[in-house]
Amino acid sequence: MAGSPLLYYITDRQAFPGDEPTRRRLLLAKIAEAARHGIHSIQLRVKSLSPRDLESLAREAFRKLRTENRELRTALLINSRTDVALATAAAAGVHLPANDVSPADVRKAWSTCGAGAPAREISPRNPLISVSCHSPAEVAQAAANGADLALFAPVFEKKDAPTTLPTGLDSLRQACLAKIPVLALGGITLQNAESCLRAGAAGIAAIRLFQENDIATIVRTLR
Repeated sequence: MAGSPLLYYITDRQAFPGDEPTRRRLLLAKIAEAARHGIHSIQLRVKSLSPRDLESLAREAFRKLRTENRELRTALLINSRTDVALATAAAAGVHLPANDVSPADVRKAWSTCGAGAPAREISPRNPLISVSCHSPAEVAQAAANGADLALFAPVFEKKDAPTTLPTGLDSLRQACLAKIPVLALGGITLQNAESCLRAGAAGIAAIRLFQENDIATIVRTLR
């Protein structure tokens, strides 16, 4: 367990209370809070919006990141929608669910479809790509396919999915042998995060841990 762990916040707009404008405002405030306190990556995970509305939200999120951190040390990733990531300068990359397109396909689209487009001029030429993995074999495959990060889940039992079997720390330890940074995800709390890092995880990915708590406290404790 060396160095500072990577911290990766996955958003859940629908978990915020209120109507849609209120949830949007609360989400953007949480994104700003995450950037302010040094979260490394934020995955904009919004499955119920149209591509146009998702692009609009991504642009707003990007403005929040720039306001809180002009050096853009916090990367914004778009869940699944490479097309939306390409359409806006907001994204540093994408997150790919299991069985989605390969990282190689994303990199090809990024270098060809985005080449010369004004929206891509301030974005990284090489996208940051994270991939959902549920077994050590999937992590090894993600590494072979050129992913930058593997989100390994669920390590622990999840409150909202009690019937889903957790992979456990032994499986996480095996996954961390792959030549790619592995982030522990699923049922992560302040009480069990250290055990994930000691198992070899490069960091922690979470929804509730960051979204439902004071991020400054969470970051300070994890580091």
